[in-house]
Amino acid sequence: MQPAIVDSHCHLDFPQFADELDDIVDRAAACGVHAMVTISTRVNEFDRVRAIAERFDNVFCTVGTHPHNAKDETDVTTVQLVELARHPKVVGIGEAGLDYHYDFSPREDQEKSFRVHIRAAQETGLPLVIHSREAEDDTARILEEETERGGSFKPLLHCFSSRAILAERGLALGAYVSFSGILTFNGAQELRDIALTVPQNRLLVETDAPYLSPVPHRGKRNEPAFVVNTLQKLADVHGIELGDMAQKTSMNFFQLFDKVPLPEPFRTAAENA
Repeated sequence: MQPAIVDSHCHLDFPQFADELDDIVDRAAACGVHAMVTISTRVNEFDRVRAIAERFDNVFCTVGTHPHNAKDETDVTTVQLVELARHPKVVGIGEAGLDYHYDFSPREDQEKSFRVHIRAAQETGLPLVIHSREAEDDTARILEEETERGGSFKPLLHCFSSRAILAERGLALGAYVSFSGILTFNGAQELRDIALTVPQNRLLVETDAPYLSPVPHRGKRNEPAFVVNTLQKLADVHGIELGDMAQKTSMNFFQLFDKVPLPEPFRTAAENA
């Protein structure tokens, strides 16, 4: 029996999918991907993200500003994010965080935006989808400071490709850790070593589509159907069967994204576990 899988992070509103969105969702379902979260990167384009989530029963969304775009959305407030998150299809805040690889936005704008989003996650109780690239120390510091200031929340370190220290400090705060197709790359042994240290009850998988296609699809546009390849690699790393890892990562997803109703394929899987 085909396992039921979640793609916890994709970008279905991006132009690479515009001409075949129905086919993309159908191909995902054919591969067992029965739930997807399409992720907001600009609050001022949130209507487009929300419309896709409204269009498909098994697609949900977040609201937030990617750190690349922080300089363009310095006026976004916690109050605004909280209000937009009331929509029934909005199941998370973000993606937000820090990206020091490109520095497309000034670091002070990135940090301010990150803190605004953390506070929205604290107020709503929704998970915070965190982007962190070459910014491990500041990401961990801000998460720890905001936890001390406003209390705990639900962090998700998405598309994890950072040093082990961020995983360690994030896990100490209750974070979940999501792995993308990078986990399958030949040169990613260090990342696979880190993935093995993450407790199985904190693991998620994602595509980050249309980017980061896993092996054997490298060089192609990524799509949610390909998340099964990352799932297989994660199962191999932990030495368990694909179906077992599908069960674990899917139930972790619904534990974290608890605003998402449990669809039938996942209810059946849970009953048969």
